[in-house]
Amino acid sequence: MKRGMAGLLVALALGLLAAPTAAAQPPRMPRIGYLEAYSPSAGALRLESFRQGLRELGYVEGQNVAIEYRDAAGDTERLSQFAAELVRLRVDVIVTLATPGALAARRATNAIPIVVVAMADPVRDGLVASLARPGGNITGSTFLGPELVPKRLELLKEAVPGASRVAVLWHPEVYSERTMTDMLKETEGAARTLGVQLQALGARGPNDFAGAFAAMRRGRADALIVFPSPMFYYEHRRIVDLAAKARLPAVYPWREGVDAGGLMGYGASIPDLFRRAATYVDKILKGTKPADLPVEQPTRFELVVNLKTAKALGLTFPQTILVRADQVIQ
Repeated sequence: MKRGMAGLLVALALGLLAAPTAAAQPPRMPRIGYLEAYSPSAGALRLESFRQGLRELGYVEGQNVAIEYRDAAGDTERLSQFAAELVRLRVDVIVTLATPGALAARRATNAIPIVVVAMADPVRDGLVASLARPGGNITGSTFLGPELVPKRLELLKEAVPGASRVAVLWHPEVYSERTMTDMLKETEGAARTLGVQLQALGARGPNDFAGAFAAMRRGRADALIVFPSPMFYYEHRRIVDLAAKARLPAVYPWREGVDAGGLMGYGASIPDLFRRAATYVDKILKGTKPADLPVEQPTRFELVVNLKTAKALGLTFPQTILVRADQVIQ
């Protein structure tokens, strides 16, 4: 009996000694999977905007949050492989730029939350049930893809009133067939109103750019409108250079094309959307389900024009555009 009591006392003592050790274990650091479809070196500003958004919410990489980076460098097969790898690592949330990354991540998991920075039409692309109630494991922001394309064509025609033939550079199958059809239909409707003839040219990858621009020259295009595409976004410098060599005034869906020497750009700020993505991550890490986080639509759009490029092309921006521009690059 005494031996039994002694054993019980020893067990209790050992339990008391072990308890503080267990309590002292630090909490698991949350991990974010950052899935890059294209080279992150071209998107350094966007990545830094995301990190800044995290810092503003109290997250410091390496201290209270870890980020697992995976870069597919434009290879869709690797994109799916890396999405599956992030799932195996059991990250708490996956962040990716646009629809291609979202689709790859969703094929890999229907449980881990996915935050998409800039979706074109998430409902028609089948990513969410509705903007107000996404309903699955995907949420994020949209950059209003189809809706803004006609506005860009109107701005281009206003800047280049003599343009009667406008080339359209688009990326086949980057979004759903329905979304791409809507973009083309919206643009065709605006072209009819403006009395402009369109020449649609697809480019599935950077190797298709040279052929597309050669076709623009053969078609005697007067100007160019670039459709939204993650691949175009990361290759915008190459597109801008080709447009300059062809002496084609062009309008882009993002200001980065204008910063690189393009004529004009109109659309949502991608760095701002990356910063907003950190807010989604914060709410998810604190327990909110992505199904309950409405997809946000941007409320502010940037019109940026480049006077130096206009001068090189022999153009003068009308005052109606200059007074509306958020920034005029000299």
